[in-house]
Amino acid sequence: MGPVRLEILLFILAVYSAWAGTTKKEEDDTERLPSKCEVCKLLSMELQEELSRTGRSREVLELGQVLDTGKRKRHVPYSLSETRLEEALENLCERILDYSVHAERKGSLRYAKGQSQTMATLKGLVQKGVKVDLGIPLELWDEPSVEVTFLKKQCETMLEEFEDVVGDWYFHHQEQSLQHFLCEGHVLPASETACLQETWTGKEKISDGHEEAEEEDEEEEEEITKTSGNPKHDPEDL
Repeated sequence: MGPVRLEILLFILAVYSAWAGTTKKEEDDTERLPSKCEVCKLLSMELQEELSRTGRSREVLELGQVLDTGKRKRHVPYSLSETRLEEALENLCERILDYSVHAERKGSLRYAKGQSQTMATLKGLVQKGVKVDLGIPLELWDEPSVEVTFLKKQCETMLEEFEDVVGDWYFHHQEQSLQHFLCEGHVLPASETACLQETWTGKEKISDGHEEAEEEDEEEEEEITKTSGNPKHDPEDL
């Protein structure tokens, strides 16, 4: 092969490598956004939890008006009423903002309420006087991340699209879990339901693709302190 052809071949390889690297980076960025499965999972969990909280109420609602004909108001148990569903749906997706990104966990388990392990470690370092630079002011550390904000917006979109399905479940199919009826039955194709099977035991965490015991929290904090007095972290991983 002559020198000219060799140079052309090397140029083509260089261009392809640059393109492949860019594509991979874009794919990695996309993977950081919640999937449709994760959105549906959290939506159904939040709604079912709220309904469970009010399900034992013995309150009876009086519906309708007393007419001149003497027709009486209807008495409907609150636990079976449309009012209960409407109240449960109110601010449902707003409550998604209570979630945090737990980057040490895998799959859909990365979205959970409460402070993440990583954030707890970093705040502990700040309290010990270590300077931690996340690129944002300390008072904004607890603000919802881009991922969680995206979750909330997608929750609102999904709820609007499948509002009738949720109503059908509430009035006719509560013998099934909402997650099964809504997510598996209407929202997701069978090939995209894997996240629904993921459960958190409270014992494991993920580090470099391997499960480890949570008792390593203290070791992680010590390691961060040793490696740098000014550690940097991506705020989206908190």
